[in-house]
Amino acid sequence: MSQGLNDPIELTEVVHAAGLVDIQPGGVVSRTIVKKKTGTVTVFAFDAGEGLSEHTTPFEALVINLEGEAKISIAGVPHRLQKGDLLKLTAGLPHAVKAITPFKMLIIMIRE
Repeated sequence: MSQGLNDPIELTEVVHAAGLVDIQPGGVVSRTIVKKKTGTVTVFAFDAGEGLSEHTTPFEALVINLEGEAKISIAGVPHRLQKGDLLKLTAGLPHAVKAITPFKMLIIMIRE
C-alpha cells in the first residue's frame, strides 16, 4: 500500500490484521486503521524486548493481542498477554508495554 504508516488506510476487503505491520529489528511500528473524533484503531508491531514506556491516556482502550507475547503493566500490575488475549486499559491509569517475543497488537481507543 502506498499510504504512509500514519495515514488511516482504506479497508475495502477482508485483511489479516497482523499483516498490516511488519516487525522491524529493534523497533516499534504502528499503523492507523481508523482515525475519527470518537476514537482510533491502530495496529502495532514490537520486536522482542521493545516497548512503550509508562504513560497515561484520558481515554479507555482495548488491546487485542494478534501475535506473540507481551507484558502490559497497568498501575504497576503486570499482565502477560498471549495470542488472542484482550486487555482493557482504563483511562487515567499509567500503563506500559514490553514485548516478550516479537509481538503485534490492535488497540481500539474510545474517546468521549
